[in-house]
Amino acid sequence: MSRQNLLPRTAPFGDGERASLDAVLGTATPVQRAWLAGFLAGLDAAGGQPAVAPAAPPKAAEPLTIVYASESGNSEALAGNVAKLARKQGFKPKVVDFSDLDVSTLPKAGKLVAIAATWGEGEPPARAVRAYGELMGEGAPRLDGVQFAVLALGDTSYAEFCATGKALDARFEALGGRRAAERADLDLDFEKPAADWIKATLKALAPAEAADNVVAVDFARAAAGEDDEAEPSREPLVVEVVEHVNLNSSRSDKETIHLALAFEDGAPAYEPGDSLEIFPENDPQLVDEILNAAGLADDAALRKTLLAERDITTLSPATIERFVKATGHTEAQKLIDSGEARAWIEGRHLIDLLETYPAALTAEHLGTITRPLPPRAYSIASSRKEVGDEVHLAIVAVRYETHGRARSGVASVHVADRIRDGAKLRVRLKPNRHFRLPQDPATDIIMVGPGTGVAPFRAFVQERRAVEAPGRSWLFFGDRHFTHDFLYQLEWQEALEDGALTKIDVAFSRDQPEKIYVQDRITQHAAELVSWLDGGAHFYVCGDAKNMAKDVRVALVKAYETSKGLSAADAEAQVAALERSHRYQQDVY
Repeated sequence: MSRQNLLPRTAPFGDGERASLDAVLGTATPVQRAWLAGFLAGLDAAGGQPAVAPAAPPKAAEPLTIVYASESGNSEALAGNVAKLARKQGFKPKVVDFSDLDVSTLPKAGKLVAIAATWGEGEPPARAVRAYGELMGEGAPRLDGVQFAVLALGDTSYAEFCATGKALDARFEALGGRRAAERADLDLDFEKPAADWIKATLKALAPAEAADNVVAVDFARAAAGEDDEAEPSREPLVVEVVEHVNLNSSRSDKETIHLALAFEDGAPAYEPGDSLEIFPENDPQLVDEILNAAGLADDAALRKTLLAERDITTLSPATIERFVKATGHTEAQKLIDSGEARAWIEGRHLIDLLETYPAALTAEHLGTITRPLPPRAYSIASSRKEVGDEVHLAIVAVRYETHGRARSGVASVHVADRIRDGAKLRVRLKPNRHFRLPQDPATDIIMVGPGTGVAPFRAFVQERRAVEAPGRSWLFFGDRHFTHDFLYQLEWQEALEDGALTKIDVAFSRDQPEKIYVQDRITQHAAELVSWLDGGAHFYVCGDAKNMAKDVRVALVKAYETSKGLSAADAEAQVAALERSHRYQQDVY
């Protein structure tokens, strides 16, 4: 990152001296600059000599290890925030992804901050599974003398809220670590409480002598010209829908929308593998049902707020507790006291709570009961090199029925039912540096993406075509029916013809009596697939985390076992090695 020179060329220093001073002063905090100014002023007043004694040498920065377990990027971003603030407060932070973590090094950490997301049914993110398992295993090292603090991210709509962070917090203590700050368990609206936790935690971890006038400076970092990277803008952008097409046939029982979005001032600098967050609006009919159930049907201002700003679908035990606190509803309290709340909410939404346990509510009550409406992230299905200042998405409309009521996905059905060409949407780029094409375009790639999991691989193929990548590309795609659900079929055929795609294997589960999935195709082509991987190919998986991604990994382990005659343990080690070398990458949800 370029840095503005602080010293003018007319300053009485040589070029090398000016560069060295700029490197130090450019990264110094206001406190550090003030200390230097005062020191130099005192030095001049004493005739060029220290008034009493030589100034104490700069104190070495306090080491701080920051580990993160991230799936969607939130934990990683917060780890970066911890590092930036820690550096300004005299720490020398080291940020480590769980996928790269050597657990044996933790006893030397001294001071440790862990930020962990929870995925699926209380599981760690995919990249964190190996190190997490080692920490939880019998061979985990003791952490005596290590001060630690854990920040847990989760979603209260899931039963195992923040389970990964809770487990890490307990495990660090069981291994002998000393808790420096209490764990925080944060929901989707985590940004403000996370910032407060970070400040308080760094204060708790600061050494006792931090109040001294000696300022810690990481001069090695300054001399190397390192600096914090500029934060990407978190402000949503307004885009125009220029194409809205249903990719499924009219006879399909699915509806997958291809959405092309145009940026008036140029598309953000996205890369294949990144996602785009859509800020949706709630279903107006559901908003009206909630207002009626709350006795607030005439509140126009509240209706506007509920449409665009509040999550009016999520129902969790925490939601019921907030409802009881706001209303004092005795029957709803019994649901909590009986321990049946978690089972009762399964398949239900907020409207079910309000209709089952009627109560007179105020606008303030609804604000307390609900949480902010979060954006939904979708894998980008385009390369800027091919589509210019557009972003393409593939979004399947989520519709289902439970407890006698029709349900729908907030963002997906907003896009499918209430958005057309010319409409405006608020969006925000969500980079994903852990799902990237190989740096060398000659490297072969294998892509597994059933359903809308194929979206980022459309971007991959477009990018490889644009740069004329000599590496081979192999796509595994699956859906329900060949005739009705072959997403982007003509584009894949064109890519095969022009060489941007080398091979495609498809699995349409309902076109024959026995269901066939992408993992079955992997098994069928085990020997060739392993040959590609032995030759250096990268392996990518995008789509459902709960079943598909796990089944694909099992199939890949089996492919090594059968094609190379390996034991189950040795085959597992082969796949684990791909993961550790970042040649096995997942973007799952």
